[in-house]
Amino acid sequence: MGIAKSVAAALTAICIVVPNAQSADVKVTKSHGLSLAGPLKYPADFTHLEYVNPDAPKGGQIKLSAQGGFDTLNPHIAKGQSASGLGLTFATLFSQPGDEGSAEYGYAAESIEVAEDLSFAIFNIRENASFHDGSPITAEDIQFSLKMVKEKGRPLFRFYYADVAKAIPLGPKRIKFEFSGPPNRELPQIVGQLLPILSKKHFENRNFEETTLEPILGSGPYKVKEFEANRFITYERVENFWGADIPINKGRFNFDEVRFDFYRDTSILLEAFRKGEYDYRAENSAKNWATGYDFPALRKGLVVKEEIPSNTPAGQQVYAYNLRRDKFKDPAIREAMIYAFDFEWLNKNIFYDQYTRTDSFFYNSVMAAKGEPTGKELEILEEYRGRIPDRVFGPAYKPPVSDGSGRDRKPLRAARKILKDAGWEVKDKKLIDPATGQPLEIEFLLYDPNSLRITGPFIKNLERLGITATTRVVDAAQYTQRVRDFDFDIITSGFGQSASPGNEQREFWSSAAANRQGSRNVMGIENPVVDELIERLIGAPDYESLKPIVRALDRVLTWNFYAIPQFTASFDRIAYWNKFGKTDINPSQGPDILSWWVDVEKEARLKEGLKALPKEK
Repeated sequence: MGIAKSVAAALTAICIVVPNAQSADVKVTKSHGLSLAGPLKYPADFTHLEYVNPDAPKGGQIKLSAQGGFDTLNPHIAKGQSASGLGLTFATLFSQPGDEGSAEYGYAAESIEVAEDLSFAIFNIRENASFHDGSPITAEDIQFSLKMVKEKGRPLFRFYYADVAKAIPLGPKRIKFEFSGPPNRELPQIVGQLLPILSKKHFENRNFEETTLEPILGSGPYKVKEFEANRFITYERVENFWGADIPINKGRFNFDEVRFDFYRDTSILLEAFRKGEYDYRAENSAKNWATGYDFPALRKGLVVKEEIPSNTPAGQQVYAYNLRRDKFKDPAIREAMIYAFDFEWLNKNIFYDQYTRTDSFFYNSVMAAKGEPTGKELEILEEYRGRIPDRVFGPAYKPPVSDGSGRDRKPLRAARKILKDAGWEVKDKKLIDPATGQPLEIEFLLYDPNSLRITGPFIKNLERLGITATTRVVDAAQYTQRVRDFDFDIITSGFGQSASPGNEQREFWSSAAANRQGSRNVMGIENPVVDELIERLIGAPDYESLKPIVRALDRVLTWNFYAIPQFTASFDRIAYWNKFGKTDINPSQGPDILSWWVDVEKEARLKEGLKALPKEK
């Protein structure tokens, strides 16, 4: 089922015929939104998102934290470290709501026209859409934006927009994107949701490729107010913002100011929150969540601690092997090391039983492989028999399970058998690589000292296998650069997934991304079968045909042991100082704090309550 039919089935749409220079007249579907995974939630006449308060008061400030530092206000290039929050200053043509995983609605563009053969998409720009200096957003600005990010932007952009052949202005407020390659139903969404809108005039006398501490002219709800590089940045709400009342934005962007303070040492972030240095914290440490929030302000109700159930696709967090290094070429060593990661002991003794083990790169989604492959999924895999591990045709991958005692010998016994069968030997308590005759030595690259609690027990088990393992903790800037340069043995990496996987899979796993500096293929996977499956899923004509392809890809990835599966929580853990208002509806994609607002009565009570509290030391 083509995209024109799926969109027509998903919402009220207008089918029209437009001239196409590449072929005969092509039928298009004109719509206020697009969805890759079923019908749109909101009709063409919707006025605001379900989870927002359309009458939320404006005012106040929210203070947030950021790790590391920054030396540029241009987030679109590879050079430098850009400041957090700069996305607030740029509009996009379409925007994704917080309560739909694979949908988007008009933002700077009020509608889209998608060709039935997926050869092009036309966006109709709102008449009042403008930059912060009052100049209108035009089709030429959109054309310029695509040219800049494709030719001079981050490598990720160039890769992501590779099949967007060109942008053609059809008038001041009408822009056509022509697509190359096989039909790709995700491309209209990619240019709609992800392309930042840049002012062509602003860059007439400026070098887009250079780092800069001059704010770039934006078009979003906020603009830079003040900053000090590496310390803080404050954004102020744009007065009379042109997009304030469009349906996707109504009731959002309520704070007069959004401030980010930067912390180089991640270990003090919780302490800073407890002292009131910033307002909102998303907690990623099970230990902190279990033991770090028993302080006077929380006991008095001045700080709120919430667990919000999460039903979104979790993707997978892993220890990622750097396959560019010869030491990890043998799948046997990659598989054996998984047995040394004792999740059950960690969950019981360090994680306070807050986590579950992941077993899929599409965990918590219908795309995850389950059981044995059948039907279309099996048909797809059969095409690659002999080129993929035989175990792909059996049950879906499950990581080994220990008894959680810390003394269970069965996992390491299994690991030793895998290694022995592959020709690895232990001599003088050192595991010897049969390819080199040298002892295996590995290093975990970290930026958060808290991670040592997890890698420490893992390293002890690796030592029992004869593997010499160490850790290196560097600051966030060094870590980022070393990952960009693939200068590591093993890192922790996450691969977030949407409800409808697509073009981002090229960036995660493809051979073309494996050796491109800064790519998300941190593992360096170069597997022709993976490449073919990626192209098949990108070209899937509809959501139902996508599922078996993604599940097949999942099996090939997991049974090649490219990474060591870690864990995930089934809820979001958040804490915030009790001065905010929000609705009772939690958006399905996670907390949307930009739909919150400062409740002046709560803020007044908070200030009074703080006077009676002892200072946090």
